[in-house]
Amino acid sequence: MRLGVLLAIVGGGLDAYTYVGRGGVFANAQTGNIVLLGVAAAGRQWSEALRHIPPIIAFVLGVLVAESLKRPRVAARVRWPARAALVLEILVLSCVGLLPSGTADTAATVLVAFTASLQVATFRKLVDTAYSTAMTTGNLRTATQSAYLAVIERDWDAARRARRFSAVICGFLAGAIAGGLLTHWEGVHAVWALAGLLALGLVLFVHDEHAAARARRASEAEA
Repeated sequence: MRLGVLLAIVGGGLDAYTYVGRGGVFANAQTGNIVLLGVAAAGRQWSEALRHIPPIIAFVLGVLVAESLKRPRVAARVRWPARAALVLEILVLSCVGLLPSGTADTAATVLVAFTASLQVATFRKLVDTAYSTAMTTGNLRTATQSAYLAVIERDWDAARRARRFSAVICGFLAGAIAGGLLTHWEGVHAVWALAGLLALGLVLFVHDEHAAARARRASEAEA
């Protein structure tokens, strides 16, 4: 849960960062980019339409990289694919903060979209339920469905799921607010704060993995 909420904060922050500070283009929400692309094309604003294509392509590439990390041959060399994905995100976002605003905005947005898709494709479950760290529509649907079942059928598992997803949604909103404010205050360097949160997420991920391994060893010893 801690890691899930933290990644949602980063997801909301990245979208706010690119929209506020990198030319009004979304990094995570490719639905938004496709809609804006269609609206610009309908108005024959071809230069505006083209601005939304690179992040869409970068998002696709990020998914392909994440899936490649899970392939047996690659996994044999990269022992911890999820950790590798987080490290790659941190490195890329750290570089994004070095790119100046203006002429480098497209490159920055492409890199952020790539890292966002890498995160989405790598971390796909919140405890035991599919979720997204970079988009909130599906999370809102799951939270609403779970809350409905909790009230109508007295389903306590659904109630717990509703609380979890509500926390993720609130985390995404908090990230968007913080990302927007930081970008207004710090400009393009605001992305470094999000890279720092990902570094904290990496620490939490490694800690939880070690804790789970210790619990398994203790259970096996008792058996």
